[in-house]
Amino acid sequence: MLRRTGIIGTLIGLFAFLLWAPAAVAAPAASSCGVLAPGASAAAQSAITAACAQVDAGTWYTWSGGHGDQPGATLGKPDGQDPASEQDGTRVGFDCSGLVRYAYAQAAGSDILNGDASRQYYTTRAAARFTAAQGEAPLLPGDLLAYGTWDDLHHIAIYIGAGKMVEARQSGTHLMVSDVRLGGDYFGAVRVNTGAVTGHVFQTWGTGVWTKTAPSVGATRVYAFPDATSIRVECQKHAETVTADGYTNDAWAYLPDYKAWMTNIYIQGPAWLDGVPTCT
Repeated sequence: MLRRTGIIGTLIGLFAFLLWAPAAVAAPAASSCGVLAPGASAAAQSAITAACAQVDAGTWYTWSGGHGDQPGATLGKPDGQDPASEQDGTRVGFDCSGLVRYAYAQAAGSDILNGDASRQYYTTRAAARFTAAQGEAPLLPGDLLAYGTWDDLHHIAIYIGAGKMVEARQSGTHLMVSDVRLGGDYFGAVRVNTGAVTGHVFQTWGTGVWTKTAPSVGATRVYAFPDATSIRVECQKHAETVTADGYTNDAWAYLPDYKAWMTNIYIQGPAWLDGVPTCT
């Protein structure tokens, strides 16, 4: 009888321990970083997976991090303005565009988005573009969200769906998942084409050169390039004559990535671009 009582007491004690065991022994919660909505391409999903692995690893934001010879985390450096960045020279990590570069290099198998936020937004690898006015509705996981103005895009992040994005936000923090910020200086989004770049690629020159809805200086403005930018030209046509910066030309190029026209004056090359067909 005493033995049975001892066994029962032991079982009661064990039950009480399991019931009141601290939460720390429970399995960790699943990461909130991942593909949170349908519709993304396989490459976009891979880019998100690569970025989220860095979030889960607790990787630091560090200014200029991720801009070494090859994609990947690097030591950063102080930015000269934010006191929190004073430690960035001792931390291995990414800044915003460094993270985007790394994530899409992992997805594409090559360094397709090398450069700062502006270079990444004005990429020739745009499968689609969305303005700030369009909001979140057209976005798919993997799209890049840009912040700033047309001549100063200072931040870029990766949309993951369900109103969330993964970003390298600021010094003194780790890479994180954040709510999408559509107000303030949200500029727009770009969907990345990780495949081959088709068409004719040229370089622009000049600063603040606007593209237009039609081949005319009086047409509505669409996008402006802050400085020299790589562009894809689909076709060209003779239209309104333009005189600018000492040049006169009536040739205009159609840029499919922007659904806009640009005078050939600001495209490096001859007045009539070699190898580019005439628009029908």
